[in-house]
Amino acid sequence: MPQLNKLRTALPGGPGGDTAPPASARLRTALTVFFALDGFLFAGWVVRIPAIKQQTGASASTLGLALLGVSAGAVITMMLTGRLCRRYGSHAVTVACGVLLPLSIALPAQTHSALSLGLVLLVFGAAYGGMNVAMNSAAVDLVAALRRPVMPSFHAAFSLGGMVGAGLGGLVAGGLSASTHLFLLAGIGLLVTAFAGPSLLRHRPAPAAPEAVGPREPKQRLSPRARRIVVLFGVIALCTAYGEGALADWGALHLEQDLGAHPGLAAAGYALFALTMTAGRLTGTLLLERLGQTRTLVLGGATAAAGMLLGSLAPTAWLALAGFAVTGLGLANIFPVAVGRAGELAGPGGVAAASTLGYGGMLLGPPAIGFLADWFSLPVALTTVALLAAAAAVLGYTARNATTSAPV
Repeated sequence: MPQLNKLRTALPGGPGGDTAPPASARLRTALTVFFALDGFLFAGWVVRIPAIKQQTGASASTLGLALLGVSAGAVITMMLTGRLCRRYGSHAVTVACGVLLPLSIALPAQTHSALSLGLVLLVFGAAYGGMNVAMNSAAVDLVAALRRPVMPSFHAAFSLGGMVGAGLGGLVAGGLSASTHLFLLAGIGLLVTAFAGPSLLRHRPAPAAPEAVGPREPKQRLSPRARRIVVLFGVIALCTAYGEGALADWGALHLEQDLGAHPGLAAAGYALFALTMTAGRLTGTLLLERLGQTRTLVLGGATAAAGMLLGSLAPTAWLALAGFAVTGLGLANIFPVAVGRAGELAGPGGVAAASTLGYGGMLLGPPAIGFLADWFSLPVALTTVALLAAAAAVLGYTARNATTSAPV
């Protein structure tokens, strides 16, 4: 159990000593806080997108191009974060991104053109992408050490943070400017990082050293078939994360612009989506035990597809909100299951590959929706979320016989 041994060296007691369950509990709590902070800050940004759009005078397509800055910054960083985690440890990288992300969230409200918005979103995307890969890498190590399927609980914390961030944004949308709101979020984020960061740094896993790989533990490589299966689960994660990103960036605008909802009610759309996703993830372990991984993927994708068809095409804001809620329930556990299956097959490397593809879907979805909204309409563009959720269900069924013995 290399992951277990690595964690034991990081926890009090050293190799072979007492790993002290309270220390593991503190480590899990600190990681959970960072997942929640990530969701909280991201939601705080997305609920102010309508105000930023108006401030910059951007059209749907130019806003989509500006949002591509988040995608570009995140994808570039995701490709580098794995190396940084191996060199400095995933906990140190998580804390560093926990400082950069709050600082960068205040920047969009200071822009007055789509070009400047896109440039500052490169920085925001870099921090966001690095945070997500580093957190998931740290969570993989802890899950392996605990020998319990607790990964959905971390993603539940992300959704809960998103729900709180969106709900708070809805409450203050009418009374605070976007600049003041995002500045306050930056302060909250820095305080949370200062509170939770030391716990991660005290239990930082040692960076992997080449000399640590002995003759009995040669570096494993994946067969071409195994790599294809990892990519398959990454695509499943991408299909569902596309929906999460689309609702985050365009859900409030759809409710306000197309259905005439009040800004507070429009912001509540993402909060409701995040609430049902949180509920689904909190019950994820039980659901997996009852239904199994394949049924969870298939039923989740089908449910999300039906919910998003309602959410995008409903004639009233309240029906759209109901559709968003159903979509959250359907999407809740697909991403954690897909990433977990990739981890079973290929270890942390599989998790990193699937996570990068998945978060790429979350970040590439919003600009794609922007272009489709200009070409057709925003409601029609949002139906692509339903199409990709249905595709995830089909791919989940296709992957039902994937084996976990492919490393060679």
